[in-house]
Amino acid sequence: MAEQQPWSEEEFIEQLRHKGGGYHFHHPFEVMLREGKLDPDQLRGWVANRFYYQKCIPIKDANVMANTPDRAVRREWIIRILEQDGHEDYAGGNEAWICMGEACGLTRQELLDEVHVLPGVRFAVDAYVNFARRQPWQEAVCSSLTELFAPDAHQARIDAFPKHYQWIGEGALDYFQSRLTQARRDVDHGLRVTVEYFRTREQQERALNILQFKLDVLWTMLDAMYLHYVLKERQPRV
Repeated sequence: MAEQQPWSEEEFIEQLRHKGGGYHFHHPFEVMLREGKLDPDQLRGWVANRFYYQKCIPIKDANVMANTPDRAVRREWIIRILEQDGHEDYAGGNEAWICMGEACGLTRQELLDEVHVLPGVRFAVDAYVNFARRQPWQEAVCSSLTELFAPDAHQARIDAFPKHYQWIGEGALDYFQSRLTQARRDVDHGLRVTVEYFRTREQQERALNILQFKLDVLWTMLDAMYLHYVLKERQPRV
């Protein structure tokens, strides 16, 4: 059987973009959010559980940096950590998410102490961090390409919050607004690494599977939230 030829760079990127149909933007819980159908407890649950994901992103990114011997990559990648964790001139994405939580009625300590984090969410996020820790750094970069689909989700939330959730205080949208530009820049870098590393057809198909894994992580997080906050199936804590 003849070996399949690799896709061209344009075809490969199109294959990656085609995965967007499985982005968690289409999950029933996310649809409820942007249609204004979440009650305050459900929305606060989403914010609290997503914060666990947000706070783990810099840990994931630190693993990417630890695994690459390429100084140029580390110098470019460290920007992601600084934007999420903050620095002396910028509070950072995690701080912006805390502000959103406080605007929704959560306390800072509730978020930092992870008191609302569901087991299914924790398991999915930890699997993602462990993937970045154990796999080649280029594969971890590829897994970050769910950011291809993120700007539309951020814009939808920016539109939905003031329309449907007027009870939320100020500061709830700062994170999403900052990510509209940051995500597009991050995608450009991630795509460069991915198309340069995954060159054979077998490697390119591996890249698609990696992206699917990350899509599954995000979808599984919302499955856990939908089960707990909508279907009211309480998950035991251990």
